Amino acid sequence: MSTAVAVSGGMDSLLALALLRDQEPDVLALHAHFLPPDAAQLALAEALARQCAALGVAFEAVDLSGEFRREVIEPFVAAYVDGKTPNPCAGCNRDMKFGLLAEHAARLGARRIATGHYARLGESGELLRGADPVKDQSYFLSLVPAASLARACFPLGGWRKADVPAELARRGLAPPLPRESQEVCFIPGDDYRAFLEAQGARLPGPGPILLEDGRRVGGHKGLWRHTIGQRKGLGVAWSEPLYVLEKRPEANALIVCPKSALDVLECSTEMANVLVHPQDWPQETLAQTCYRQRPRPVGAELKDGRLRLRFHAPIPRPAPGQTAALYDASGRVLAAGVITGAGA
Repeated sequence: MSTAVAVSGGMDSLLALALLRDQEPDVLALHAHFLPPDAAQLALAEALARQCAALGVAFEAVDLSGEFRREVIEPFVAAYVDGKTPNPCAGCNRDMKFGLLAEHAARLGARRIATGHYARLGESGELLRGADPVKDQSYFLSLVPAASLARACFPLGGWRKADVPAELARRGLAPPLPRESQEVCFIPGDDYRAFLEAQGARLPGPGPILLEDGRRVGGHKGLWRHTIGQRKGLGVAWSEPLYVLEKRPEANALIVCPKSALDVLECSTEMANVLVHPQDWPQETLAQTCYRQRPRPVGAELKDGRLRLRFHAPIPRPAPGQTAALYDASGRVLAAGVITGAGA
């Protein structure tokens, strides 16, 4: 078997499967239960199995819900308790889809694993932005190690999302999940606060809201309820709008500031996932610190395995726990890391 295709039930993974089926006679469709499979999830797997049978593709479902809780959900909760704003999708790609799921595919005899991500791999295996600038998902893949990317395949890398429905219709294929969610898959209704409360974690309680100079201007009901850059929902009356500048778990204090004090020029990361050796980085590099942010020119340095980025112009303060991805002008991912802090 040459390739296992991770199928979720949505249109992107279905087209990825169909495209690879055109190229390779021996393809496996692999569906992962990342959440404990309930009746709806089991029905989805049955629908996928029928669709794969019609395509002449072998199908297998694997329950990875316990591993998903350990590798994704529990670190997500712990990060909020620690005052961070995590990016669970980036961690899931690294640890689950191109980690444990890829390992399962290998045990079944697959040489590589394909997904419906909008990203590309270069001739030397480098991770590149997808052809669709609106849907490009290289940012969410930037923490995946080079060794894992060497066994990856992205059939939709050259496609535009807008063309996918028509191509599926042309092939007579209808995804079992016709509507795609933009939410984190394990958070019902995208309400992360309600989700965190339901996990039984010891979430920090109320504390002060302070200005940078230490003046108290109000109180919060838990640092985990807030994120960097937030304006609405603070419940603070002040002479000008205030924004969340920082969360200080050691003092259980929420630090706020006027918008003029929110921008920064630098940020740093934890140990970086280096995909291109620093000696091959171009002089001009670009960095992205959240998915919807356009890449910004930056000076980059790898010191003691960690990224230090200095932006050429101020940017909105990034939140610790999010991902900083470093690119060159062609869209090649050079390195990425989880943000630890930012400053002037």
